[in-house]
Amino acid sequence: MTTKLVALFILSSALAVFGQDQLPAATYALVLDHVSIPGRITGIVEGDTIKVRILGKPQIKVRIAFIDAPEKGQAFDQRAKQAMSELVFGKDVMLQPHTIDRSGRLVARVLVDGQDAGLQLLKQGLCWVYEKSVNEASTLVQARYRNAQDAAQAQKAGLWQDPDPVPPWEWRGEKRVTP
Repeated sequence: MTTKLVALFILSSALAVFGQDQLPAATYALVLDHVSIPGRITGIVEGDTIKVRILGKPQIKVRIAFIDAPEKGQAFDQRAKQAMSELVFGKDVMLQPHTIDRSGRLVARVLVDGQDAGLQLLKQGLCWVYEKSVNEASTLVQARYRNAQDAAQAQKAGLWQDPDPVPPWEWRGEKRVTP
């Protein structure tokens, strides 16, 4: 099962690199909650996107499931990226696959040293619960993520210092509309 999953990741990454314009805009559910894939973090792209080397294969980009961190150029983007780097860079992790996104990236929960990386970023107030997909998580994960965000917001931690922080999905929409 793990070999097939790794092959799927490599294939999807290759398709994303070589034929991105030809990929349909779709997300593919993996429904593999019980599967964990070992890897090593080789790079941090953004607060919610990392590069991982799996079983000696070429590195792939992994989008961290159920969170959305500030985009490049948005307030707190560098702090979120730095916090993720401090948490996972150069470390061995376990990926719990969720989906393959429309860009061909694996979307997965990332566990490092017994901690959920997405949950840790939420606790620091450096990302949002991604409401578009969090309902696909287990009830326990949903509760933990929402409670962490609520606590960070109440403590005015990280981006919650801003009286009206703009979620990345709104910020991306504004960037597309602005000439």
